[in-house]
This record gives sequence, structure tokens and C-alpha cells, in this order.
Amino acid sequence: MNLKLQDILKKYTMVFALIAVIIFFWMMTDGKILLPQNINNLISQNAYVFVLAAGMLLCILTGGNIDLAVGSVVCFVGGIGAVLMDKHINVWVAVAIMLIGGVLVGVWQGFWIAYIKVPPFIATLAGMYAFRGFANVVLQGLTIGVNDQTFLNVFGGGADCYVPDFLHGEGINLTCMIAGIAIVVIYAALTVKNRLSAKAKGFDVAPIYSDAARMVAVGASVLWIFYKLAKYKGIPAGLIWIAVVLLAYQYITSRTTIGRYLYAVGGNEKATRLSGIDSRKVYFFAYINMGLMAGLGGILTIARASGAQPTFGQGYEMDAIAACFIGGASAYGGEGGIFGVIIGAVLMGVINQGMSIMGISANYQKVVKGIVVLVAIIFDVMSNKKKK
Repeated sequence: MNLKLQDILKKYTMVFALIAVIIFFWMMTDGKILLPQNINNLISQNAYVFVLAAGMLLCILTGGNIDLAVGSVVCFVGGIGAVLMDKHINVWVAVAIMLIGGVLVGVWQGFWIAYIKVPPFIATLAGMYAFRGFANVVLQGLTIGVNDQTFLNVFGGGADCYVPDFLHGEGINLTCMIAGIAIVVIYAALTVKNRLSAKAKGFDVAPIYSDAARMVAVGASVLWIFYKLAKYKGIPAGLIWIAVVLLAYQYITSRTTIGRYLYAVGGNEKATRLSGIDSRKVYFFAYINMGLMAGLGGILTIARASGAQPTFGQGYEMDAIAACFIGGASAYGGEGGIFGVIIGAVLMGVINQGMSIMGISANYQKVVKGIVVLVAIIFDVMSNKKKK
């Protein structure tokens, strides 16, 4: 029983840490951090963190590698999109160009890393400087506004970037609440289905009380979040993009061949090559994918701000990296998952918002985030020493 309790504590350390942090800021802000508007802001303001961290996870899985150019690429592709829309180019053409631009950046960096064997830190450090410069060239040092209402509504900008309440609830967004209930029902059904499928195939399954406890915890959390959103304006567009990205990456990392290759390369690259897997293609895929997510991050950023400026994206790469490591991704590669990314991103968002509500300066916020990341890395290092 003690061993099981230790396993549970180790597996869900950051979940308990997140709960503790939420309780702390709830007490220190007199409950303000859990007001419906602040829950909405937490999601909308940190949408880019979830998106970029999902892409960064794949880079980290390959052996603790990171992409330092992410923030600059976000600014670069966002600037391109803002300029195009300012010249009245069709919004969907502009969106496509931004995504393609992000992919091309990923191809450029992935080529040097995968095939020329330039260390990822150096290749992406060069990209960080280069694409920040390109962003300034594109924007000519100016702030360019984005006024296309369709773009803003779809990608999370302006006052109307919410799913309408088709049921016209009084004082609460019924469409939002029904969506939350539907998500809980689907999650419970999939959990039961996977459990029955595993038993039918003869696999070992977790005790039924474990699955039941997880369903209750996840279900209660989802319903509470959607209730809070329903009391404000409903489902923000940013949440939809977060859900799409996280579900896609959960599938990639757990159900696809390339997902298994990412973990294999990070776990033991030499053994992976000897087994016939071309590790170069795995690295190439990881950085192309990161470029795509940087493109989407650029879209969400300029939509949220209703414009682009040369300073956008500064520190974004650090937020994404921090979310991954706080969420349990190993600094050595081969370990980590989307659930951890969610916990890490939410924890970072809660810390930022809680300290902002308390009136703590941005400088001290950075100090606290740095300490949190260091503690997460120390925990990972100590865990690896115990394994050895």
C-alpha cells in the first residue's frame, strides 16, 4: 500500500503542486483568481503557451533538445500576416501563408539539426536572432493593427471571440454547460471502452477504483471550468484551438509510429539507429512540427492583440520550455506527455495571473518562474539518479 501511495505521489506530483498553488493564490487574492472573468483570461492569455509547448514537447522527447527561435518565429509570421491583412489580402490566404511560413522555418532549422548535425541549441539560437531581425524588417519597426473581424473572432481576439449561446440561457451560457457535460460523458465512455478493450486483449489494467477516481477528478474539473466560463461569456475561441492541438498531439504521441520513434530516439538514439529507424527523419519531423506550431502561435498572438509589433514573442520559447519541464518532460529526452504539458502550462498561467492580481512586479514574477523551473529540473535529475 505504501509503495502504491508513493507511486501515486510521484506520478501526480505536479498536479498536487498545481492544486496547492491555486489554493495559495485563492487565499492571497480573496478568491479573485477564480472569478469567471479571470478563468477566461487565464485560458485566452495563455493559449500560445499550450500550442507552443505541445510542439516543444516533441523536440524535447528527442533527447532534451529545445527550440530557442520559437518566440522570434511567432513575431515573424505574425508580422507577415498583419502586413498581408493590412493590404487587404484575403484572411484565409494570410492564415495559410503564416502556417506555411512557420513550416518553412521548421524545414530550415530541421535540415541543419537533422542532416548537418548542428547542435539544436546553436541552430535555434541563430534562428532566434535571424527571425527577430526578419520580423523587424517585415514590420519596419512599426505596430500594424489587424481589423478583420472574422480573423479576430475565429482566432480569439476582440469582444466577440466566443461560441454563441444557441440556447439563450438566462444568466448562464447553456451551450457552454452542455458542451462541458458532453466532454465529460465522452471522456468517461472512452475510459470504459479502453479498459474493456485492454481486458479483452489480456493486458494488465489499473484497479477499477483508480479509473473511477480519475474519471471523477477529470469530470469535476471540466464541469467546474465550463461552469465558470458559462457565467462569463462562454467558450472562448482560444480554448477550441487549445483543445484541437492538444488532442492531435495526444494522438500523435500515443497512437502513431512517429510518436513511438520520438520516445525511442530520446531514450537511446544509438539503439534506435541500429534497429533500422532513421533518427534524422525523426529530428526533422520534430522541428518542422515546431515550426507549424510557431505559425499557429503567431496567428493566435496577433489575434489576441488585434495587431503585430516587433516586440511580440519575447520569452515565448521560455514559457513553452518551462511548461514542458514543469509538466514532467525529462531534460534527457524520452519521457513526457501532453497531460504534463497541460499541467505545466496551467501552473505557469496561474502563477503569472495570481502574482499580477496581487500587484507583484513582472521582475519578481520571472524570479518565481525561474525557481519553479529549476525545482522541476532538479526533481527530474534526482529521479534519473535513482533509476541508475
